[in-house]
Amino acid sequence: MNIDIGSRLRHLRLANKLSQRELAKRAGVTNSTISLIESNASNPSVGALKRILDGIPIGLAEFFSYEPEKPVKAFYASEDLVEIGKGAISYRQVGENLFGRSLQILKECYQPGADTGKVLLVHDGEEGGIVLSGRLEVTVDGERRILGPGDAYYFESRRPHRFRCVGPVPCEVISACTPPSF
Repeated sequence: MNIDIGSRLRHLRLANKLSQRELAKRAGVTNSTISLIESNASNPSVGALKRILDGIPIGLAEFFSYEPEKPVKAFYASEDLVEIGKGAISYRQVGENLFGRSLQILKECYQPGADTGKVLLVHDGEEGGIVLSGRLEVTVDGERRILGPGDAYYFESRRPHRFRCVGPVPCEVISACTPPSF
C-alpha cells in the first residue's frame, strides 16, 4: 500500500489554515522538516508524524483514513489562483487542493534579483516551464542558461537546480511539476 503522506499532510494543514511555520512551531520541529515531508523528500517516523499531527490536531488513525474529495473544478479565473509563495517570489497555483493530483501548475513571478536560494533544489519528479517576460537564469547540474520570453526548460527534478531573475524587470514563468512539490 502506497500512501502519499506529504500530500495528505499538506492538504490537512491547509484545510486547517496553518502555515508550515505555524504547524512546525506547534509540533516542536523545524519548518524545513514540514516542507521536506510535504514534498515527500523525507519520510517521518511514526513518532515524528504523531507529534506533527498533534499540532493540527488529528490522530494517526484519522490521518490515514482521511480521503478528501478530489477537485472537479476545471476552470480558474486569475483571482482563483492560490498564492503559495512568499517574499520576492510569487507562486500562484492552479487549484486550491492538489490532494490526489499528480501535476502542479504555477504562474511564477520573480522580482529582480530574486532566487530560489544558494542551495540547489533536488527532489523527485520532473518540471518544466516557459518564460513569459523578463529574464530567468536557470541552473541545472552546473549548466547555466539565461532564458528570455518564449524560452523554456524541462528536466528531471533529481538534477540539482536553481532559478534566479536577472535584469531590471520582474520575470514571469508558467511552470508545471509532477508530482506536486510545494
